[in-house]
Amino acid sequence: MPRSCCSILLALLVVIGESTRVLALTADELKPLAEDDFDAKSQALDHIIAAADATALRLLEAMEQENVVATSDDRVLIQKGDVLTDPIAGAPVALQASDVQPITLNNLLRARVASGLSGLKLQAPDHSVREKAINDLFLAPDPAAKPLIEAARRRETDPALKARLDQLWALTALQDPDASKRLQAVELIGQRKDPQMRSLLFPLVTKRTDGTYAETDEKVRAAATNALELMAFEQWKIEMIGTLFAGLSLGSILLLAALGLAITYGLIGVINMAHGEFLMIGAYATYVVQEFFRSHWPGTFDWYPLAAVPTSFLAAALAGFILERSVLRFLYGRPLETLLSTFGISLVLIQTVRMLFGAQNVEVSNPSWMSGGVGLMPNLILPFNRITIMVFALTVVGIAALVLNKTRLGLYIRATTQNRKMAACSGIPTWQVDSYAFAFGAGIAGLGGCALSQIGNVGPDLGQNYIIDSFMVVVLGGVGQLAGTIIGAMALGVISKVIEPFWGAVLAKIAVLVLIVLFIQKRPRGLFALKGRSVEV
Repeated sequence: MPRSCCSILLALLVVIGESTRVLALTADELKPLAEDDFDAKSQALDHIIAAADATALRLLEAMEQENVVATSDDRVLIQKGDVLTDPIAGAPVALQASDVQPITLNNLLRARVASGLSGLKLQAPDHSVREKAINDLFLAPDPAAKPLIEAARRRETDPALKARLDQLWALTALQDPDASKRLQAVELIGQRKDPQMRSLLFPLVTKRTDGTYAETDEKVRAAATNALELMAFEQWKIEMIGTLFAGLSLGSILLLAALGLAITYGLIGVINMAHGEFLMIGAYATYVVQEFFRSHWPGTFDWYPLAAVPTSFLAAALAGFILERSVLRFLYGRPLETLLSTFGISLVLIQTVRMLFGAQNVEVSNPSWMSGGVGLMPNLILPFNRITIMVFALTVVGIAALVLNKTRLGLYIRATTQNRKMAACSGIPTWQVDSYAFAFGAGIAGLGGCALSQIGNVGPDLGQNYIIDSFMVVVLGGVGQLAGTIIGAMALGVISKVIEPFWGAVLAKIAVLVLIVLFIQKRPRGLFALKGRSVEV
């Protein structure tokens, strides 16, 4: 019985403590809002935020929407249309809208209103509202909101939001007069490892002009130094992951551009300088499909890439088939004439596109499901469009592998690549294999153009930016080797992105070219040499 009485007494004390913590607002405390003294308005805002009740929330929301007005006798009211309401009593006031004047706030006070409103929303029952309030306070932490943050820390039950509140409290406690609280704040910031917070800790470990530290406590300075080291290592990890992702993203583009070239060059031995224009054709085919969906089926615009993929493949494959049948079939075994003729054809294709679509770049928009990105780490966002392109590239490689290894056409292509004369003696129509393989390789390049259109503008010179890199990938990986093309493209993309921050894009490309030349001196056939009797001879 005495134990139950003690429990009841303790509960009453908790209720009384919570009730006395909330300070009810009075009309006199709101009067400074109607005056011209901004310092007095700031103190009034402190009273409103400290009240932390429904009246305070209602007032701050009205102030954020500029719906707070004042009468001639400095009474503060909330105006909604023509209705005036007493913010404390919540009852309508019998005044005309013309009898009041809106109160004025400067930018500093508006920021205080926003942070105070976010602080009050930390107690909202809705999880999403609390999460948004925490994110808003992280963008503009206000020391005046510290009591609200402390109260929210005690009440929060969600572990993720609790951790975020701990970090938010640390931002407001760095200037606390209690050294133990400053130490706790620094340790919490160090646990977050967010490089964006380094500027908060630098003043603690930096000497002033007179040789003293702004932070007088040695333990706090040591904790700040350790936290800065953790943040520096985290920043290095973010940069490395970002560089690796950028390299793999570039490698995916190079893979799509070089995959078709590896097939045609390995099969026919043609140095096709117009291969980059197949990328351009695929990109413009994507643009045409986008404009068709925008004009005729705007409600299904987000799904135009599903139609653009086969369209870009067919458009580039048709162009490749026509090129092979009309020009290249007469130039087999004559590499110099083939190189010059395909270079001239590339110029013709570029000029044709300029006549049809204009010399200016055209824009291909991302669908909504490819917009935005995923926040993997602080300061590191992986764009959805590049993630999609990487998955798309792997899918195309898988389809190409199935075609080459599981179909009759693939069998004919592999046989013709290894020994053309023996394949012809076996009854394989090598001229048809040449045409179909060239069209298939051109179609894959068209898919590369479809992917490229999602990360940049589309122009007549699009293919010229990738033709040299495509040849480097093929030479590095090994002529006609699918695995070599994949490894070569990814290696070339990653190496380029690793070098770029130090030397720039142009010097990085030169360095990569030099490295490939040195590599070819040791392995003339690339990473994966093609096996076959014609090669061994």
